[in-house]
Amino acid sequence: MMKLYDSPLSGNCHKVRLLMSLLDLEYESVPINMAEMAHKTPDYVAINPLGQVPVLDDDGEVIRDSQAILVYLAAKFGDGRWLPKDDPYALGHVSEWLSFSANEMSHGCAASRALVLFNRDGDLEGARTLARKALGILDDHLAAREWLVGDAPTVADIANYVYAGLVHQGGINPHEFTNVSTWLGRVEALEGYIGMAALPAPK
Repeated sequence: MMKLYDSPLSGNCHKVRLLMSLLDLEYESVPINMAEMAHKTPDYVAINPLGQVPVLDDDGEVIRDSQAILVYLAAKFGDGRWLPKDDPYALGHVSEWLSFSANEMSHGCAASRALVLFNRDGDLEGARTLARKALGILDDHLAAREWLVGDAPTVADIANYVYAGLVHQGGINPHEFTNVSTWLGRVEALEGYIGMAALPAPK
C-alpha cells in the first residue's frame, strides 16, 4: 500500500489527499508533526532531503513535492483523465499551471495564509498583494472556461484549488474573484471530493 507522509494543515498535502480521494486510491497516512519539527529529523531528511511534506512512497518508489506527486498519481492511475496523454499542447498548459501553483500561488496565497495562521514573521501585505495578483490571473483565465485546461478537470485544477480555497485564512475574500469562486464550487462538487480544515465539506 502507498504511504503518504502527511500533515493535516498543509495545503500541499491536501492536494495529494484530494486527488487520491478523487481516484479512489487506498493509502496509509504517516503523520508528520511539523510543529515539533519532525520534518527536520535525520530519519525524515533521509526520506526527503528538503525536509518538506508531502512525500509519497509507492512500494519503495519515493516522490517528493505535491505537484510531482499529482503528476505521478494521474499518470499511473488516472487513465488519461487527470493528465492529458495524447495532447502535447494540453499537457504543456497543465505544466504551466502546475508551475503557477508552485510559484505565484505559493508566494501569494499560501504565504499569506501561513503568516496569519501560524503567526509567522514576514511581509503580510506583500504576500496579500501577490495573492490578489495570482487570483486575478486565475479569475481572468476562468472567465470563458469551466476548468483551467480543456473541458474537464485536471491536476492543474487540483494543484491550484487548495490554496485558492484557503485564502480567507490569509485575510483575503475569495468571493472578490467571481470566476474563481464559481470554479471552487465546481471542484467541491466533484465525486470523491474531500475537504480539510477551513475548506468546505463534500456536497
